[in-house]
Amino acid sequence: MHIETLRLKNYKSYRDAEIIDMPHLCVVIGANGTGKTTLFSIFGFLKDCMLYNVKHALQARGGFKEVASRNGGTGACIEIEIKFRLDIAGVNRLVTYLLMIGEEQGRPVVEREILRYKRGAHGSPYHFLDFARGRGYAINNEEDFNRPDEELEREEQKVAPDVLAISGLGQFERFKAAHTFRSMIESWHISDFHIDQVRGSKDAIGYDEHLSVAGDNLSLVARNLYENHPQVFTDILERMKSRVPGISNITPALTVDNRLLLKFQDGAFTDPFIDRYVSDGTIKMLAYLVLLHDPQPHPLLCVEEPENQLYPSLLWELAEEFRDYARRGGQVLVSTHSPDFLNALQLDEVFWLVKEQGYTRICRAKDDPQLAAFMAEGDQMGYLW
Repeated sequence: MHIETLRLKNYKSYRDAEIIDMPHLCVVIGANGTGKTTLFSIFGFLKDCMLYNVKHALQARGGFKEVASRNGGTGACIEIEIKFRLDIAGVNRLVTYLLMIGEEQGRPVVEREILRYKRGAHGSPYHFLDFARGRGYAINNEEDFNRPDEELEREEQKVAPDVLAISGLGQFERFKAAHTFRSMIESWHISDFHIDQVRGSKDAIGYDEHLSVAGDNLSLVARNLYENHPQVFTDILERMKSRVPGISNITPALTVDNRLLLKFQDGAFTDPFIDRYVSDGTIKMLAYLVLLHDPQPHPLLCVEEPENQLYPSLLWELAEEFRDYARRGGQVLVSTHSPDFLNALQLDEVFWLVKEQGYTRICRAKDDPQLAAFMAEGDQMGYLW
């Protein structure tokens, strides 16, 4: 699955903006306050809307008035539209999901929710899910492409006015597009890595397959790779050896009280040392490698400012790691302030944000003829930026 277009209307500083032709690796740059973090928050907001409800997602962000664009006008809705590629009945189709959120008497309302795509090569996209204010329908035989439109089976449904229809209907496989889109949202990973939460021993009960948002389960995920995916763990270790001076081995180890911690071996010393005494940059590089070598990539991975705590010479290799992850099927969205990271990027991978009269505009680097000309002559993005 690949997101091609993201359109925002009346969402914080994004009064009316869109990213089109979104690449597999999409890097966003811009001055402080232009809306990079806000752009990333879109995906967390949608995930909260789906997992809980719209009211919960809005309250966690200060309420409707804080999320909606200022001076948007009375009755203006928050609009989020995502166009993504999805294989349906053996055909790669462009699916559109539209969500419009309004407010009525101080309560949030899903004004409209639509999931649509073309059934054939011609004609208009067909609405396979269409809800307004808690009432609507979903098509439950959407993969029967031999039937004409009028023979498709509409299943009328009713949900709470602040609940997404895909949240409920997406649990059932017969609603193909809704089910797949819900699964995609559930698997989105918006990284908010915290070094202080990674260090120290962790409860060794169970194991985790994916790195958490904060990265606090790094030792558990590393143990899972060490025990169940030894080749992946070996590959991570070899990359750590080549990038962090002195590191010769890393092993997940149990303590006497059945806690789990990571032990690092420096080739110059006999005894290993625990992660408490490892530099922030070493821990962060390991966490990124564990995240990016996940045997089951997230369909969307968002990482803000990966350059923090890392030595500049490592950023070129990190950019290539992100690119490899995207090639394996996980689309990547990154924000950065680092010229060194930008130097590793291609022209069509970069977008920049500009704030004009309080609202954010999204620009594509490849659409700037002067920038394209400089890059064609061999200049690098970071130096130009």
